[in-house]
Amino acid sequence: MQHTGLKLRMAFVGTVLFGFYSALALVALSVFGTGVWPFVAVGTLLFVGVQYKIGKWAALRSVGAQDMPEEEFREIHRMVEDLSEEMDIKKPKLKLARMGVPNAFATGRKGAGVVVVSTELLQVLEPDEVEAVLAHELAHIKNRDVVTMVVGQSIAAMIGIAIQWIVILAGDNAIVDWVLGWLAGMVAQMLVMVFVLAISRYREYVADADARQYVGSGDPLARALKKIQVTSENVDDTAIDSSTAALCIFDSDKSFLRRILATHPPVEKRIERLQS
Repeated sequence: MQHTGLKLRMAFVGTVLFGFYSALALVALSVFGTGVWPFVAVGTLLFVGVQYKIGKWAALRSVGAQDMPEEEFREIHRMVEDLSEEMDIKKPKLKLARMGVPNAFATGRKGAGVVVVSTELLQVLEPDEVEAVLAHELAHIKNRDVVTMVVGQSIAAMIGIAIQWIVILAGDNAIVDWVLGWLAGMVAQMLVMVFVLAISRYREYVADADARQYVGSGDPLARALKKIQVTSENVDDTAIDSSTAALCIFDSDKSFLRRILATHPPVEKRIERLQS
């Protein structure tokens, strides 16, 4: 499927993020002089690149993801092979993890993707529901929105760190400046993340629609989302941290801040669209 809306949103957010970076670079040039420009450019590329690699590694490590044995999970591998062929993408690596809740997420780029499925999800869902969840995750890889999310989070983190140090270095009271710098960095990072989150919610609708197309119906994914939601409501603690939760098919974080800065649209609205 051609998702013009998603592409336009990713292009817009990419432009906004580049604008934030440009403003930050101009501040650095005005403070340190034009001679620092090569270091700013190279440093930014290295920071984003390293953050992308670390982000992928950290997401897998945070849930203790292990390779999914093909001989033991032959049916899951077959589903992913068939879906990957239909979507015209390389079959991603499959990993299994104990997350405490039924969930799944994709990370990595097209051609080098990884799909992680929780053992709890395989215990709760029926085979056709599992297939729909896998189709949803493969759609994220196909649409390249996983990379946009990770890079966006990296740029937000970079801007937050830079603002923090600008405030610290500009002051003359070490303790107060550290506190003010930390607060300013957090606010700056949160403001940048507002734009990234706008993509996050929309990309879930797009991946849902793709899954419905590739499995032939929206009902299996709708049932899966409902089961995941109901099961997660009865669990207080999970192995999923906040950055990884943004990549999951369902965000089980119940904190107040998480509800305000939601990375996912309401399950009820997703189900309504799937069944419309």
